[in-house]
Amino acid sequence: MLAQRARSLLILVPVVVILVLVGQPWFTFGVALIAAGAAWEAFRLLRQAGYEVSAPVGILAAAALVLEPAIPGSGLTGAGIIVGLAVVLAGVTAFRWTDTRRGLEAWMTTVFGAMYVGLLAFLPRLWEAAPVVPDTAVAAALGSGRAWFVLLLLTVWVYDTGAFLVGRQIGRHKFLTHLSPSKSIEGLVGGIVLATVVGIVGFWALGRPVATGLLFGPLVAIAAQSGDLAESLLKRAAGAKDSSHLIPGHGGILDRVDSFLFAAPVAVLYVLIVT
Repeated sequence: MLAQRARSLLILVPVVVILVLVGQPWFTFGVALIAAGAAWEAFRLLRQAGYEVSAPVGILAAAALVLEPAIPGSGLTGAGIIVGLAVVLAGVTAFRWTDTRRGLEAWMTTVFGAMYVGLLAFLPRLWEAAPVVPDTAVAAALGSGRAWFVLLLLTVWVYDTGAFLVGRQIGRHKFLTHLSPSKSIEGLVGGIVLATVVGIVGFWALGRPVATGLLFGPLVAIAAQSGDLAESLLKRAAGAKDSSHLIPGHGGILDRVDSFLFAAPVAVLYVLIVT
């Protein structure tokens, strides 16, 4: 299992590195493509769970939400317009169901799926709204947006890896086993501790007071774990182990970004408030 995960990382890491290096607007376009793939998998799972959906509308809405920050001057108004259009289009496409209860179900489920995966929009928002990194900071060479995104990326990855390894070695006390039988309290704590270290070091490298980074790691770690469990809820309802089999050892696109769906909004809010 570990060898398979390692082989898959050889595919995933270069993709992420390229997106980080090319910067904007290509970073946003890349995330939008990822959102489209993740949305397709999410609607596939919702169908397997027995829900009616209008997948094309939901996929387009999720991708549009991610692309919106790349539109100059769009701000929150642009996001509101996209959400409104998604609700309208999902409602109109629901007219085709002769069973009105199923039509209403399709309307609600389509909007939910689009908004759920559309949370990836907070990744380019973090890049665009990130506070300026001082020239004297260790991470100044990366540029402000890139540096803050890398901090979020490392925090989530370190938490995920730490929780997996610690849980595998000493995990004894399970929690929320109806969602994920392998999750342990030991793994959760171990991952949070490592994420906290990354947050502290990261804020120092970004030229911010170390004290302001104390809560970044724990909050992002808990949000990342919640995002993972939320997707597990969807997969269990669908009777599926993975969102797809696209990436050997890692499942599908949604399996790889589920943590960021919850972690990115928390990171953006924390950075905007604290810094």
